[in-house]
Amino acid sequence: MNPSEYHTIYTVEDRHWWYVGMKRITLALLAETYGPRGDLHILDAGSGTGAGMAYLARFGRVTGIDASPLALDYCRRRQLDRLGQASVTALPFAAASFDLVTSFDVLYHRAVGDPAVALRQFHRVLRPGGQLLLRLPAYDWLRGRHDAAIHTERRFTTGGVANLLHEIGFTIDRLTYANTLLFPSALAKRLAESLLPGDGPGPSDVSPNPRWLDDALAAVLSLEARWLRRRDLPFGLSVVALARRS
Repeated sequence: MNPSEYHTIYTVEDRHWWYVGMKRITLALLAETYGPRGDLHILDAGSGTGAGMAYLARFGRVTGIDASPLALDYCRRRQLDRLGQASVTALPFAAASFDLVTSFDVLYHRAVGDPAVALRQFHRVLRPGGQLLLRLPAYDWLRGRHDAAIHTERRFTTGGVANLLHEIGFTIDRLTYANTLLFPSALAKRLAESLLPGDGPGPSDVSPNPRWLDDALAAVLSLEARWLRRRDLPFGLSVVALARRS
C-alpha cells in the first residue's frame, strides 16, 4: 500500500461511512455468535491502523499483526500495545492460540501472495471450535483505481471463498455478500472510471467526506447490519465469511 494511504485511513476511519458501516456489520455478526462474551483471545490479522482492534476489544483480549511498521505506528497512537510485525502468511504464534481470528480486506493485497497460505495459518492458530471472521472485496470486474492505489491483486466471490475455506478444512457457518444497497453507485463509479481513464492509479477511494454524507451512507449500512444478523444478501461489494475450525 502507498505509505500516504495509512495516514489517510488513520485520519478518517473513525467517521468515514465505509469503516463505520463495516464496523456495524462486523459487530452484528459477532454479537449474534458470541453474545455478551468478553473473554475471547482474538487475533486481528492485518490490523492496519488499528480501528478494528479497538472495537473488537469488547469481546476480549486482542492481538494485532501487520506487515507494515508504519501501520503499527498508527496502532500505537491508539494506545494499542499487543502488536507484532508479521505477515499473515507466517504467523508467529503457537498452534491453537486464539478463539477468534479476524481478517478485514487483507487477503486481496498483492503482498499476501497465495491467500490459501494465509488461511492455513489462520486455521493453525485457531483453537478447535474457534472462528474465523473474514471480509474480502467482491468481484474482479469491480477492480478500479482504488485497487491500484492500495496494491491489490484479486477480488473474490462467495463461491471462490467457499472453495478456499473447505480446502483448508474450515466449516462454514455464514457466507454472504455485504454492502448491497450501495452496490449500484459503486458499479456506476467503476464504469465511469473505465470510460474516462486517468494518468496512473491516483489516490484510493478513501478520503474525507462531509459529515452529513458519511452519516447518511453509514445509516444505509446499519440497515444491512440488522439484516445480516440472521440472513444473507445475494450480491454486494464485499464477501463476508464466518468459518469454524472443527
